[in-house]
Amino acid sequence: MKPEILIINGPNLNLTGRREPDVYGTRPLDDYLAELSAAEPDVALTTFQSNHEGAIIDKLHERGFDPQVKGIILNAGAYSHTSLAIADAIRAIDVPVVEVHISNTAAREPERHRSLIAPACRGVIAGFGLDSYRLAVEAVKKFRDDPRA
Repeated sequence: MKPEILIINGPNLNLTGRREPDVYGTRPLDDYLAELSAAEPDVALTTFQSNHEGAIIDKLHERGFDPQVKGIILNAGAYSHTSLAIADAIRAIDVPVVEVHISNTAAREPERHRSLIAPACRGVIAGFGLDSYRLAVEAVKKFRDDPRA
C-alpha cells in the first residue's frame, strides 16, 4: 500500500480558477491536484476541502494519528491568519503538517502577513501559485524518508 499525503484546503479554495484570478490564477485547483496526483505514482494523494473551520479541525483529528498518512498539506486560507483552534489541532496530532499558500501572503494585505498556524507546522511554502502544492509534496516525501530533513 502506498503512503498517503492528505491535502486539506480551507475556505474559498473551491473557487480557485474563478476567484480573484489575478491572485490565484485561472486554473481550477481540483484540475491541478488531479494532475499532481497522476504525476506522483509513489504516493496516494487524497484531498479534502471545507469552508468551515470545525470541519478542517475534525479532519485533522480524524487523520492526524493515522500511520498511513505521512504528511498533511494544509492551505487553511484566511483561517491561517485567524485560527488558534486550527493551530491547536495541528499541535495535537502526530502527522507533520506543511502550510501552503498559492499567493505570497507576505506581499499582500498586512493582516495576511502573520500566520497563526505556521509555528505549529513543519514548514511553510507560499507564493509559487498552484506549484506550491507540488513543492509541499516533495517536502513531505523528503522528510518521510528522512525525519531530520
